[in-house]
Amino acid sequence: MKANFELMADYNRWMNERLYEAVSGLSVTELHQDRGAFFGSIMGSLNHILVADIIWLKRYTEHSHHIEALNAIATMPLPTKLDAMLYEDFAALRQARAEMDKVIIEFANEVTEEALAADLHYKNTQGKTFSRKFGFLVHHLFNHQTHHRGQITTLLSQIGIDMGETDLLARIPTSFG
Repeated sequence: MKANFELMADYNRWMNERLYEAVSGLSVTELHQDRGAFFGSIMGSLNHILVADIIWLKRYTEHSHHIEALNAIATMPLPTKLDAMLYEDFAALRQARAEMDKVIIEFANEVTEEALAADLHYKNTQGKTFSRKFGFLVHHLFNHQTHHRGQITTLLSQIGIDMGETDLLARIPTSFG
């Protein structure tokens, strides 16, 4: 699982860099325009991905296998809503995203197979308690990001912006032999 999450962290960073670059040419009005997406606008969707990352990574800080890469997350305020607009300004959001992606890469590099096999006990946003295998919850983090980036790439396609290659395959190293 660890090697898979290292790959996913790399893919996540790569796709976010490309997505934010594609979005950077849009005006403030275009970024905030309600496009009928689940989180309304492109900015709403980008903020939601960051909100969910913070929520999940803060939960990960409670794991019995302490992961030092998550220390910076532990002190972050916990978003109170899934549609919270943490950043109205695109440049500030882009910087926060880049910093979060660095933390996620460090986390993926540090996490152990033993930690991934253990359970994580956590509460959801409604306060309900759960216990699930940590590795599956990490998988959910990456799947969630991919899901919402896909929504954003659809919104971009609808306004004539082609993201080009978005498949994970683009980041999977080739094997020779």
